[in-house]
Amino acid sequence: MNLLLLNADEVNPQGEALLADRRHLHLRQVNQVQQGDRLRAGVLNGLQGEAEVIEHSPDATRVRLKLDRASPEPLPLRLLLALPRPRMLARSLEHVAALGVKDIHLLHTARVEKSFWQSPELKPEKIHQHLLLGLEQARDTHLPQVHLETRFKPFVEDRLPALSQDSLRLVAHPGPYASCPRGLSEPVTLAIGPEGGFVDYEIEQLVAAGFTPVQLGERILRVETAVTALLARLF
Repeated sequence: MNLLLLNADEVNPQGEALLADRRHLHLRQVNQVQQGDRLRAGVLNGLQGEAEVIEHSPDATRVRLKLDRASPEPLPLRLLLALPRPRMLARSLEHVAALGVKDIHLLHTARVEKSFWQSPELKPEKIHQHLLLGLEQARDTHLPQVHLETRFKPFVEDRLPALSQDSLRLVAHPGPYASCPRGLSEPVTLAIGPEGGFVDYEIEQLVAAGFTPVQLGERILRVETAVTALLARLF
């Protein structure tokens, strides 16, 4: 845990917070904090700075916050990600949150099994937990927004053109396409398909919505690997 992350309602008017959950256990068992220690800390969707440990016991840790700096700038990216397998979804959410993506749309596509949408990993509390772990890793306080798009065609035809109109629109897809661009500074809307890729119809729909297919090479990558590689290349 590189950042102790708190909710605003956990902090009293004196700037103190009492922790008795997994964060306390982490501080006790992993960081092995003592009274007087100082930690990097932040408030969700707010500032970050330091937390001084003012009380520490086997049951709870009390900290006093001094917050005086902003979090890193978010990536200028909207991510459209075909819903991964449940075991990959958790890692993917943590990766993209750590990389600074703030707008995530999980898509249903032809090669996404309908059973994936019944996974406990899609419960709001589970999504929130994975995003928090990504923020803690990257020392970021600003929570991404995750949207569940269970109907591909209505989303791409009715909402996506307006949603992405002020950005460069790219779809990552194997094939005889131009290589993914590098070092961009403009806003990007990036679509990434499932492990088997988008089907031809879905590529046609995305192209009709203004997207340009690009590729990373001949290798077929796992979802979380493709996400990391594409974001590192784009920005």
